[in-house]
Amino acid sequence: MPEIMDPLEHLQMLKDSAAGIAPRQGDFTRIRTLRFTEPGFDRATWREMCEMGWLGLRIPESDGGSGLGAREFCGLAEELGAALVPEPLIPAAMAASLLPPDQLAPVLAGERIVLAAWQEKPNSIEVTGDTVLRDGRLSGRKMFVPMAAGADAFLVTVPGGLALVQRDAPGVSLELQQTQDGGNFGTLTFDGAPAEAIDGDAEEALEHAIMASSAYLFGLMDRAFKITLDYMKTREQFGRKIGSFQALQHRAADMEIQISLTRATVGSAAYALDNAPTLAQRRAAVSRAKVRASDAAMVVTRTCIQLHGGIGYTDAYDIGLFLRKAMVLAPLYGSPMVHRARFRAVAPERDDD
Repeated sequence: MPEIMDPLEHLQMLKDSAAGIAPRQGDFTRIRTLRFTEPGFDRATWREMCEMGWLGLRIPESDGGSGLGAREFCGLAEELGAALVPEPLIPAAMAASLLPPDQLAPVLAGERIVLAAWQEKPNSIEVTGDTVLRDGRLSGRKMFVPMAAGADAFLVTVPGGLALVQRDAPGVSLELQQTQDGGNFGTLTFDGAPAEAIDGDAEEALEHAIMASSAYLFGLMDRAFKITLDYMKTREQFGRKIGSFQALQHRAADMEIQISLTRATVGSAAYALDNAPTLAQRRAAVSRAKVRASDAAMVVTRTCIQLHGGIGYTDAYDIGLFLRKAMVLAPLYGSPMVHRARFRAVAPERDDD
């Protein structure tokens, strides 16, 4: 009988595997080099990530993946966030989980990048809208596709299913917009573009993308906090280490509380996403995690900047990279306002009597 690995051991192995690409103690030379370039990430690094099985983490073993769950994927996303990794694992994993098995091999090998395109309105988490597929022709518009500059194709949500369209297909227009962190968002316009109909429903896949983005935000705020603590132990002002000032110690304690609450919320939501029996319960847990992670990431990274003083506001200092990344990711996959509204709509009724 094969040995069954403990889930926590499996999770730690995944985190350890990230050290080569997303080292916790590494510098940010690679990240800085890739900022404000196209596609904004490194294809060779992407292939290495795929070779390590990261893209297929949630794909069933029978289809060439690892068959793991949200807990493992979130553990990996946390490490990527701590290193500010720009490669588009989250939108690509969303697309991969929806592709037919016979189209997965080149995608899982990193030879072909397919990104999910689902959003049609700002500040929305609806996967369908006015984009339609009729007689093999795709018409409509999708926006806010992360790192779209590096895509070979897009898996587009349409009413009743999905459509796979090549980036260079006639009738496809891609407009890129640079983001604060040096990456890019793509706005796609389809004008009768030839596309392949794909069976599937993106609702559940979107929940996993939202959950993973929450874990990424947790990873980046945790790393920013540790960098700031180290700075407070070495920076001197008025002949004393600034970490000895009680007012700054209080601010550090407030950040640690934010991070601890986020860790607990993300962990419990990832478990719920894998185990809660209804979609409403899973959505409630995911929205709770996204609100907590988005709000806390902005609070923590801004406070880290302030505790660094004037140098924190300069682009030459690394702590600013974390705030810029948080500014991009906090509203992505639904802002805190949107997820608060969804949580109120879907959260199970509580009996307070």
